[in-house]
Amino acid sequence: MATMMKAAVFVGKNRIEVVDKPIPDVGPNDALIRITTTTICGTDVHILKGEYPVAQGLTIGHEPVGVIEKLGSAVQGYTEGQRVIAGAICPNFNSYAAQDGAASQDGSYLIPMGLCGCHGYKATAGWRFGNLIDGTQAEYVLVPDAQGNLAPVPDGLTDEQVLMCPDIMSTGFKGAENANIRMGDTVVVFAQGPIGLCATAGARLMGATTIIAVDGNDHRLDIAKKMGADLTLNFNQCDVVDEIMTITGGRGVDASIEALGTQQTFESALRVLKPGGTLSSLGVYASDLTIPLNAFAAGLGDHRIVTALCPGGKERMRRLMNVVASGRIDLGVLVTHQFKLDNIVAAYELFANQRDGVLKVAIKP
Repeated sequence: MATMMKAAVFVGKNRIEVVDKPIPDVGPNDALIRITTTTICGTDVHILKGEYPVAQGLTIGHEPVGVIEKLGSAVQGYTEGQRVIAGAICPNFNSYAAQDGAASQDGSYLIPMGLCGCHGYKATAGWRFGNLIDGTQAEYVLVPDAQGNLAPVPDGLTDEQVLMCPDIMSTGFKGAENANIRMGDTVVVFAQGPIGLCATAGARLMGATTIIAVDGNDHRLDIAKKMGADLTLNFNQCDVVDEIMTITGGRGVDASIEALGTQQTFESALRVLKPGGTLSSLGVYASDLTIPLNAFAAGLGDHRIVTALCPGGKERMRRLMNVVASGRIDLGVLVTHQFKLDNIVAAYELFANQRDGVLKVAIKP
């Protein structure tokens, strides 16, 4: 077996390069995965722009689809050559946070002062790939705690069909799960990028009967209809807040899902919320948020604001792949472009600037 591999690493602000790195050694609880398909996430763009801090030289990416190349001696129930995915969040399930029901907030890793503007435990420590350890935009990735994180891909599903499961689908669905959606609810989803589209699909599966999708791109709004949206609003063509309040007869929506991470979308999601409603926030925010006094009803509106990092682990991945295999949704349509790993810099340029109708890119080593 070769000893070196190609990997896309963070060099510095606005610089990601493909370099040669050693193929990782496999510890007893690890699995080495040969990547067959991975992708670029909006969080990776935050890293590229220097808005989210990671170490220089770190391999980026956190969405692996591949084949088990080598198993650690303690990993049971899997075979080399088996097709698998692993969640973007790969907790070890030993931390207090994981055992307290917040596995995505694994909390097992101390972060040096200054790296994240704080010291002590990092709030997203369950997110290891491309954050705390080398990630998936490479020919190989080492999956830690493989027993709890590897999920076999069902026969008949393609890489593209399951590529959304490790992060985008898990995140979008968590947005719907956190929104306390009940049958008959009216739900608005702000931003119809890949995560917002999955949140739209998740809201439909959770029982919402009126789903309003908001975006400034008509092509994405058309896809939102395929994902389950009943109504679409282009914020370039109307006052979204006024329109939603009109649609709901002045009552406001039962739940709003924010899937972009800006002050404007967060504030709009709060302004259209009914008293007692839930704002489910999925965006990664790059600056401080302000909560308007009147939209928040001075704190008297019984509002709930819930944030989420996508759940990981093999059981979460199994359930998501079951949804895909059922045919209830088709997320393969979100994969609009394909690139070789050697051309990943061009893929970042396309994805970061949202050109050519891009939703998700498949990166194939």
